[in-house]
Amino acid sequence: MNEEHLGKGGLIELTISDLAEKEQCFGKLENGVGVMISGMLAIGDRVTARIRKLRQRYIEAEVLEILEPSPDRIQPPCGYFGVCGGCKLMHVSYDAQLRYKRKKVIDALRHLGSFPDPPVSVALPVDIPFNYRNKIEFSCSNKRYLLPEELSLETLLRPKNFALGFHTPGNFEKVIDIDYCYLAKEQMNRVLALTREFVHANNLSPYDARAHTGFLRNLVVRFSEDRSELMVNIVTSWHDSELMQRYACHLESGMPGEKMTVVNNVTGKKNTVAVGEEEFTITGSGYITERLGDLDFRISANSFFQTNSSQAERLYDRILDVAGLREKDTVYDLYCGTGTITLYLARHCRRVIGLEVVESSISDARSNAALNGITNAVFFKVDLMNFHSMVDALEEYDSPSVIITDPPRAGMHPKALDTMIRFGARRIVYVSCNPASLARDGREICSRGYTLISVTPVDMFPHTNHIESIACFEKNG
Repeated sequence: MNEEHLGKGGLIELTISDLAEKEQCFGKLENGVGVMISGMLAIGDRVTARIRKLRQRYIEAEVLEILEPSPDRIQPPCGYFGVCGGCKLMHVSYDAQLRYKRKKVIDALRHLGSFPDPPVSVALPVDIPFNYRNKIEFSCSNKRYLLPEELSLETLLRPKNFALGFHTPGNFEKVIDIDYCYLAKEQMNRVLALTREFVHANNLSPYDARAHTGFLRNLVVRFSEDRSELMVNIVTSWHDSELMQRYACHLESGMPGEKMTVVNNVTGKKNTVAVGEEEFTITGSGYITERLGDLDFRISANSFFQTNSSQAERLYDRILDVAGLREKDTVYDLYCGTGTITLYLARHCRRVIGLEVVESSISDARSNAALNGITNAVFFKVDLMNFHSMVDALEEYDSPSVIITDPPRAGMHPKALDTMIRFGARRIVYVSCNPASLARDGREICSRGYTLISVTPVDMFPHTNHIESIACFEKNG
């Protein structure tokens, strides 16, 4: 690298050839030097960039101008794109997003998992890539993030000391005051507008994340596609019964005929997590019910549930396909959560056992089994890292023929992975939200007597970087 011509602050021109993590992209100069560029770019964009740092093996730069747009580039419909951190790919056509995400899975399996030619199918798309979320969480703050177009204004159209919307990336204090989110259901956006009206009309104080003062913390809205039910969870620092009743009336009058339950989670903790230590049901039942396949799931304010209902059903159908269940099989479902996958598989095998470390999730899973009249699914709170304790806890049941594992983003702890492999199941179906974790764990699974036979990316979250994958491993011999 000739530092005379490639010094800090120097201008370079190149074509984007790949996407990296967060808001970074990759390209190469004509001399072969790699460049990591920050900015919302698309593969195929020809850009001018300014050098920020010279690393030993590559350059860091920031984009200045797009000289020639990529064929994949489109105009994003959202005015907050590039500021709000929720969507990273809204400037790219949906077909291209699916290609990018499949490539992300292939690259991880090749480079981190040492699979030279991984069997990755095309990504399963959503039918409609907008307004697909069944849960959205808005934050409230007394520090509003000023949009770029506001910085030159002498008089602001909105107050600086109130915002209800989304945190800017990496900033726990400042929030963008959002009017409309293209990923949320239309009913959720209506709740957002009505809540803002009510807050301003009643001069409610927004939460200050640094001083830990203020009343309104979060607004969490959930929606059941099957039953068209809304759940509005307003998270506050204390409970005011009369105020909450007026808030519920304001929502109901603004959305006549809408089936709705309103709850108030209350927390005094010094954080911005939208979960309370106390919960008050203001109107309705305090829960909504969603249907996946022929199963009903009762969802309370703080329950975990897949965020894209229609695509979750497609995800579970694919898990069922690759698992290859037989009538006499016993199936273990590791990290079963509230039992959605467990129950989805129950009618296709002799018995399925859901294993989880979180007691509240086990309780929800058992309730969901009872709600659907399923008697061949059982749930245990166990230490997945201890093979012998699992064997002892499950001694009255057969060893698993098939194991489903859906671990956290970081993947499986080595001890939990070892425990799973030692059961010697015929098939292991690994459901992953992180291609890097899948690659690392997949390499270990294959080193212990299994072969990777298929990987299916499933796009649960259009316009974001996230991709779910279903990998199927078959025991050798």
